[in-house]
Order: sequence, then structure tokens, then C-alpha cells
Amino acid sequence: MDYQNRAGSKKGGGGVAGWSETNADRRERLRKLALETIDLEKDPYFFKNHLGSFECKLCLTVHVNDGSYLAHTQGRKHQTNLARRAARDQREGRTDPITGLPITGASGALGASAIQVRKNLVKIGRPGYRITKIRDPISRQEGLRFQLQYPEIDTEIVPRHRFMSAFEQRIENAMENKQFQYLLVAAEPYEAVGFKVQNKEIDRRPGKFWTHYDKDTNEYFLQLLFKADKDDRYTGVPGLNR
Repeated sequence: MDYQNRAGSKKGGGGVAGWSETNADRRERLRKLALETIDLEKDPYFFKNHLGSFECKLCLTVHVNDGSYLAHTQGRKHQTNLARRAARDQREGRTDPITGLPITGASGALGASAIQVRKNLVKIGRPGYRITKIRDPISRQEGLRFQLQYPEIDTEIVPRHRFMSAFEQRIENAMENKQFQYLLVAAEPYEAVGFKVQNKEIDRRPGKFWTHYDKDTNEYFLQLLFKADKDDRYTGVPGLNR
């Protein structure tokens, strides 16, 4: 082979690197750079599937090895998605799970060190629970009392709850179940549980709606009363009996 007239090469030098060699060298340099700044165990978007491949849950990409994944984290696509996620978190008022401080803007998420650490706890099943129907003896309002047991809960975690409309959930047909709403209760490392209740306005006045977490027994209590109709509210009032 004639090396004399080949541009950018000399005899014994092996010639100019092709596209594949250049690309492989670039990925290796990016992998070494990422290893200095990223701990994969703390990367919330790093996931190893059952096939042994590595996935990026932020960009929905699959990689054959950790080097390919690390090179991906330094690429434009991943950095752009990090910036978008940080901007959304700031807009929604989310906080850093480590420091408790508000998450900074997109400019603070461009570096690899800006990856937020998320706890990847293994779920250990659903908590035990008991539901009791109740009625206020004075207002005659109907309600429910929930009691959930979390024997293996962490001492620093307190169960949380929220109400979800039928149109927020994706399990059942919203139009067929619009007469219901859903009460969700979550506490790591247990799975979140949901209860289907009547889609009636909840009375949130003091004494009507309350929650309590007993750290000694690891039990979470929640009581709610539905707002009654006018006739029920004034049942028993002198002069208004029918």
C-alpha cells in the first residue's frame, strides 16, 4: 500500500483514523469523563433491565453497557432533557430531596453533578388497613375512618395522602366512574394504596376531617365526613322536623 501520498499520514503510522475509530475514541473519552463526575448508584435515571442492558429513564434509550450509558449522559439529548426537567421542577415548586432547598433553574442542571438523587427503595407490599363507616351523632353526616398499619416503615417517614378525581386516574373508565373519587395513601417502602369513595364534597372543618400518625404503633388514621344535604344537616333541630 502506498503511504507516501496519503494525506495526514506517514509510513508506519497506520493511516488516518476512520469514522468508527474516531467515534469509539470519543465515546471512551466521554466515559472516562463521566466516571469522574457521576456515581451510577445515585443516578435516578439509570436502570438495568432483565436483559442486562442499561436504560435511561429520562430519555427512554437503551445502551449495551455502562460506558455507552455514561457517554449518553454527556450528550446533547440527555443534557437538554435534564434542563427541561429542572425547569419543570422549578415551575412546580419542587425541592431537592437531599437539601430540602428549591431546585434551581435550567442553567443549574446542565452539569452531570446536577443529577438529583432519588431513593430507589424496594417495595415490600401493601400495608394492612381497616375501614369503618361512621356517622356524626349531631349533624348526622356520613363518613369513613381509615386505619392503616405500617410496621416496617422508616422512623423518619410519615404517611401522606391526597384525593384524586376519576378523570386523573387511568385504571378505570372515568365517565363510568365519575360518581367516585379516590383517596391515595403513600409511605415508603410500602406500595401506595387507593380507596374508591363517593364523589361528594368533603367537610374539612376542624373536627370533621383529621389525620393522625401514631409513631409508637406505626398506624396512620384518617377520618373524613361528607358534607350533608340541607335536610340531613338540620335533622333534629326544633321547629324544622318534618
